[in-house]
Amino acid sequence: MTTRIVVVGAALFDDGDGGHGGRLLAARRSAPPELAGRWELPGGKVEPGERPDAALVRELHEELGVDAETVARVPGEWPLKPPYVLQVWTARLLPGSPRPRPLQDHDELRWLAPADIWTVDWLDPDVPAVRETLALLDAGAR
Repeated sequence: MTTRIVVVGAALFDDGDGGHGGRLLAARRSAPPELAGRWELPGGKVEPGERPDAALVRELHEELGVDAETVARVPGEWPLKPPYVLQVWTARLLPGSPRPRPLQDHDELRWLAPADIWTVDWLDPDVPAVRETLALLDAGAR
């Protein structure tokens, strides 16, 4: 049996006052070639012995240069290319954090208002994760 590897994604919101109506950060892949040009929730692989929420904070710092904290796990888990699975957390920037910028594996970032979420070409595995995140927000659980 193959051990599954968890990839964590951040539903990173920028809503100023902590209320609803915030914008979701989307990151456009620049690598590998088969994913380049498509959009995803930023994040990355959990290292052996690392907690998924800690991995996400580390990945956001490495990929985007930000200081963030996880808020809540989004229910569900989505299959990626075996043996990888995607788990998502809502997250927010810490006060005083630098603005996100694409440092690794991405060439563009966009803050998407709720009405604009589906204007980018999301990677297929991210689509159900984004839908679940939006459902969670609609239910008022952020």
